[in-house]
Amino acid sequence: MCKLKCILTTVLCLTTVMLSNISKAQQAQDSLIITLEQAIEIAFEESNSVKIADLTIEKSGYAKKGTYAALYPNITASGSYQRTLKKQVMAMDFGGQSMEISVGKWNNVNAGVSASMPLINAQLWQSLKLSALDVELAVEQARSSKIAMVSQVKQAYYAVLLAQQVYNVYNDVYENAAKNFEHTEQLYNAGKTSEYEYLRAQVNVRNAEPNVFSSLAAIDLAIWQLKAVMGIDLNTKLGVAGEIDMYKDEMMAYNADLMTPSLDNNSTLMQLNIQSQQLERTLKMTKYQYIPTLAASFAYNYIAMGDDFKFKWNPYSVVGLSLNIPIFDGFSKHNNIKQFKASQDILQLSIEDTERNLRIALKNYNNLIDTYIKNYMAAESTLEMAQKSYDIAEKMYELGKATLVELNDAQLALVQAQLTMSQAVYNFMVTKASIEELAGNEE
Repeated sequence: MCKLKCILTTVLCLTTVMLSNISKAQQAQDSLIITLEQAIEIAFEESNSVKIADLTIEKSGYAKKGTYAALYPNITASGSYQRTLKKQVMAMDFGGQSMEISVGKWNNVNAGVSASMPLINAQLWQSLKLSALDVELAVEQARSSKIAMVSQVKQAYYAVLLAQQVYNVYNDVYENAAKNFEHTEQLYNAGKTSEYEYLRAQVNVRNAEPNVFSSLAAIDLAIWQLKAVMGIDLNTKLGVAGEIDMYKDEMMAYNADLMTPSLDNNSTLMQLNIQSQQLERTLKMTKYQYIPTLAASFAYNYIAMGDDFKFKWNPYSVVGLSLNIPIFDGFSKHNNIKQFKASQDILQLSIEDTERNLRIALKNYNNLIDTYIKNYMAAESTLEMAQKSYDIAEKMYELGKATLVELNDAQLALVQAQLTMSQAVYNFMVTKASIEELAGNEE
């Protein structure tokens, strides 16, 4: 029996040292400690979603410039050379006699410059305005990506803080279990407690170990998720500053009636409104197809023909106007107009449904926040009593006036209160980040 006790004590000591080393290794790994603001700043610089959004804006800008190019003269230079393989023969009657004459030259060269420019084209002008809306939509989509990225960074950051808090709670449980085991072992060696109490104290230590290991793994995973959202190398040594409990004052000061945001800056609604404007422009552009178009053209060419390469160049030039009046197209424009009007009605209904669902989501978030605040207040009122109850139970256990079961019950109540408070703060901050994303806040 003495040999068994020595083995158990050795295992306990090794486990304690191992957990301590793991904690130190975790702290050593977190060499770069960043704040939430720094995490968001890094994400703006490194996140691929932000880079894609910026490139999309740049791409739309080029498309807009390409559309404006239609307003400028279109100038082209051309040249051609033809070698006659067999000349054309013309038959002619002269005084009742038939005569055949070969026409043309063996070498024909043509070179010149031509230009055209629209003068009146209402459809083109509307397409320019439509291109401007494409750029505006790309900018809003980029803003939406940045808003979503900020929300994701915040939630990932809060997840790291919660994981660290959970680790601290479970590590305290483990240390208390180890301390109680040492005390129980002393009592057992002195013959003042039963073997059952001794074994149960050891079981408590072993049962506390998995929670510590799991919480350490949760911290590591949460940090990896934060690095992934930030868009940095996953092998970067990273840690976060602060504790989840530092946001409790912000939670307690939150007033849903005063702090409920407006949906005026909601990115989804703004994108739908831009799409509505695009449909309106497209509808006008289709209607303007009924309007005649007028274009100007100019050409200046040189022509040279000869049987050898001693050419004589002969210039000629023309200036003209081209008027295009649409008359009948098989009701194509008419049907297109009806189609775009139906699309407008569909989009308007979608906007109404989207706004309604966003308001429901906002109401739900506020209800959740109210629940989290009540959970925190309930746990906070319990925490002081749970801590006092545990202190008393621990002291009574040391004096031999309480059992280990009573001590475990007191500790369980304390842990539940601590975790409930931290979880409530975390849930509040995550929900608040979702509300800010819903409101279109970029910070």
